[in-house]
Amino acid sequence: MEDFKRIVLSLFMLSLILLSGDSPMDELATRQLDAGLKRALTSYATARSLNAAISVAQGTQVAIAPAGIGITLAPGEILDPVNDLVEQFSQLMLIATMSLGIQKVLMIMGTHWLISLLLGSLAMLCLLFLWYRHAVPASLSRLLLLIVALRLGLPVVTIATDALFQNFLAAEYVASQKFITDGSGQVHALIAPAMTPPDPQWLQDKLQSKLAPEINVSTHLAALLKSTEQWPEQIMRLMVIFLLQVMILPLALLWGFVAIIRGILGLPSAAGPAPNPPK
Repeated sequence: MEDFKRIVLSLFMLSLILLSGDSPMDELATRQLDAGLKRALTSYATARSLNAAISVAQGTQVAIAPAGIGITLAPGEILDPVNDLVEQFSQLMLIATMSLGIQKVLMIMGTHWLISLLLGSLAMLCLLFLWYRHAVPASLSRLLLLIVALRLGLPVVTIATDALFQNFLAAEYVASQKFITDGSGQVHALIAPAMTPPDPQWLQDKLQSKLAPEINVSTHLAALLKSTEQWPEQIMRLMVIFLLQVMILPLALLWGFVAIIRGILGLPSAAGPAPNPPK
C-alpha cells in the first residue's frame, strides 16, 4: 500500500514538473480574465453613466402640455427610488473590477519563470525525498501546495469560472446589460430637450418647435416609466452574476482545488489532525 502511494505521488510530482513550464492553459486563462475585466469595466461605465444621468435629471425640469394643460415636472423624481440601487451597483462593479485586476496581477506573478522554476525544483525535491527518505517533510509539502495554488490554481480556477459563466450566466448578463444600457439612453433622451439651448429656428416657427419637444418628452417619459419598473430586477441580476463570477465561484473552485492537492500530498485540513508519517 505504501509503495502504491509512493508511485501515485511520484506520478503527481512528475506531472507538476511537466506543468511548471509554459502552457496553453496560461494564455487561455489570461484571455478569459481580460474578457471578464472588460465586462466589469463596461458594466461599471454603464452604472456611472446611469447614475450621472439620474443626478442631472433630479435637478432638471421639463414642461409638457397634455390636452392643453401645462405641467412642469422633474424626471429625477421618477428615478429617485432606484437611484440608491444604481449607486450600490456602481460601487459593486468598482469592487469587481479591482478584484479582477488583482487576479490578473496574481496571474502574471504565477506565470513568471521564477515561480515555474521554483515549482519544478520543489516537485523534484519531493520526488527525491519519496524515493530516498520514503516521506516528504510536511513543511516542504505545504510550500509546494502554496506554489501549486499560485502557479496552477489561478489558471485552472479562471478557466473553470469562465466555463460556468459561458454556460449558465452569459445569456442573462447580455440581456440585463443591454437593458441597463438602454435605460441610461432613455434618461439622457428625456433630459436632452431641457438641457439643449434654444435654436434660432424656434423664433421663426414657434408652434412647430414648441410642440415637437413636448411630444418627444411625453414619449420618452412614458417609455421611461415602463422601463424603470424592471430596473431593480435587472440590476440585481447583474449584481448576482458578478458576485458569482468574481468572488463566490473563484473562491469555491480555488478551495476545491487546494483541497484536492492537499489530499494528494497527504496534508491535513486546517482543523484536522496531523497525519502519521509513512514508515
